[in-house]
Parts: sequence; structure tokens; C-alpha cells
Amino acid sequence: MTQRLTPTAALLLVIPPLLWSGNAVVGRLVSPLVSPMTLNLLRWAIALVLLLPFAAHVLRRDSVLWPQWRRFAALSFFSIGAYNALLYLALNTSTPINVTLVGASTPVWMLLIGRLFFKAPISQRQCWGAVLSVAGVVLVLSRGQWALLLNLRLVVGDLYVLMASCAWAYYSWMLSRPSPESASLRADWSAFLMGQIVFGLGWCLASTGVEWTATPAHIEWGWPLISALAFIAVGPAVIAYASWGAGVARAGPAVAGFFINLTPLFTALLSAAFLGEAPQLFHGLAFALIVSGIVLSTQRKG
Repeated sequence: MTQRLTPTAALLLVIPPLLWSGNAVVGRLVSPLVSPMTLNLLRWAIALVLLLPFAAHVLRRDSVLWPQWRRFAALSFFSIGAYNALLYLALNTSTPINVTLVGASTPVWMLLIGRLFFKAPISQRQCWGAVLSVAGVVLVLSRGQWALLLNLRLVVGDLYVLMASCAWAYYSWMLSRPSPESASLRADWSAFLMGQIVFGLGWCLASTGVEWTATPAHIEWGWPLISALAFIAVGPAVIAYASWGAGVARAGPAVAGFFINLTPLFTALLSAAFLGEAPQLFHGLAFALIVSGIVLSTQRKG
């Protein structure tokens, strides 16, 4: 039996893809100013500072976080570490359209990983919902012209996106299976997120160290970069991750996975707004397909 999607859960799950879409647009704008791994490290370092007034107690020696360090290290590895690092790596070797298209497989990986590692059943409605959702993403990326998809060429970056999608799916399932010891932290969104950021910064430092050692890394300080960092730390990092965790807790990871496919639609609309282009008919059709997939996947039998 699938979980019923409440209005509160739906709102919580719409917020992250909207903010992540803004992150994609801003990230592209500042890419000449800062290397990708460095941008990710700065983003989460600022997020940690922002959360200190609300969750500094998590860092105390007697905090319940430290006995669970292995779980939080794993949570941060699959999300802040692996997911973000793999996406940034992908954009160095692949095109945005390829990255988004391969990323559209996330609902499918949510279902498969849930079945393989967490013994979660897969319903026929969820399968058809996944098909509709992916079709909506393909429609956005092809701009309603299917011939554009024939020009796609898969590269190594696409493999990174596939790995990132699997990492995010596993992370989401871990969120839905909290340990009894983490109940007190899970009840406080700022403390729970702080626990992930503390260990996530370790993964970010490692990837940034490799970046500055093995690549021509760079950073150019100025108000454009500072403004971008302020946005991506507050929105796509703190607010989006807190909303995603709360939404997954209410709707379950299998249902939540379908909402990720709103990201390319929001990205296309935001890009169109910044470029002064009017939304097209295919945007509306794609939205209808993605939402239909979400609705179908959350309906109960009978």
C-alpha cells in the first residue's frame, strides 16, 4: 500500500526542487569565479555558521550526536559529500541537458534501492508514475522537439550523475529509517541538519583538497560571489535540506523521489525568466506529466 500525500508533505517536497533550481542558475552564473568543489565547501561552511545560533549544542562533548557518528558520517557522505561532488564533477565533462536527463532517473532508483536494500515493495502505480514523471522531464529537455534527443552523446559525466542519483536515493531511504537513538535529534530540524553538516564538511574538505592539488582551482572574491554564496547557503542548503528531510519523513522516499523531477522544469522556467523568454506550451505539458506521475504514485488501490 502506498502512502497518501498530504498537502503539508507536498509543500515541503516542492520547496527543495524550486531552491535547487535556483542553485543551478546561480551556480552557472558564478562558475567563472570559483571552482566547483570550493563553491560546495564554502556553501556548507556558511550553512554551519548560520545554524550555530540554533544548534550549537549539538557540538558539545555530551551531545547525542557523537555516539551516532557512524550514521551521520554516512548520511553526510551520501548527500553533502557524494551527491554534490558527483554533480559538480559531471558538469565538468557533460552537458547540462545530459546531466538533467540522466538525473531524471532518480525516482526509478528510489524505487529500486528501496526494494533491494530496505525491503520496500514497489506497486504498479509507482511504476507508471515513474514513467509519466520521466516523460515530463524528457519533454522539458527536448523543448517539445524529439529530434533534439537524437543528438545526445553519453560521456563519463553521465556516469557521475547516475552515481549521484543512487547516492541521493540511498540517503533519502536512510532518512526514512531513523535509529531510535537519533529521535531527539530528528525532532529538531536544525540539530539534525547540523549533525550532517559537521561530517559533511569533512567530505567537502577532502574533495576541495584534491581539487586544489590536481586541478587549476581558482576563486575571485567580490560582491557577485558573496551574494551567490549567501543565497545557496540559506536556500538550497539549509532550507532545502530541512524541507526535504521533513517531507521524506511524512511521505516516504519513494513518493518524495518523484518531486525531484520538478527540478528541471523549475530550472527551465527560472532560466527563461532571467533570459526574458516566455514559458512555452511544452512547459505546461511537462508539468502536467510530472504532477500526474506524483498523483498516480500516491493513490491507494480501490
